[in-house]
Amino acid sequence: MSNDLIDRFNKLANTNDFFNDFGRSFFNSWNNEIKPLKSDIKETDKEYIIKIDMPGVDKKDIAVNFKDDVLTVDAKRESFSDDSDKKGNMIASERDYGTYSRSYRLPKVDSKQIVAKYTDGVLTITLPKTKEEIDSNHNIDIQ
Repeated sequence: MSNDLIDRFNKLANTNDFFNDFGRSFFNSWNNEIKPLKSDIKETDKEYIIKIDMPGVDKKDIAVNFKDDVLTVDAKRESFSDDSDKKGNMIASERDYGTYSRSYRLPKVDSKQIVAKYTDGVLTITLPKTKEEIDSNHNIDIQ
């Protein structure tokens, strides 16, 4: 539910004009909006495991934070160099860049034990569960 609300907010907050960069690429005309990250979420008795696809994102451009039972992942992927020839010929340009964000509400997590690893374009975050609520605000280092 909260992820749906965030997605709707991100769409409403997009102030990018539809025709910006229209000549460059129709598919990349919305590059200034905050894009959602695609993920898989697994829950066991002891932990949550989230895997997020982030191809081409540099580890230094990823931020992971846990506050008030909400895990937030932010990332940025820089734009690509222009590979068109001298006449500006480019058949298609579909690779995406810009700012990405996703939040997950996960109750009863031991925030001090959260582990994040980034390998081969996939961010894996392991969030151990606890039996009681822990009040904390915690930035997570990515390994």
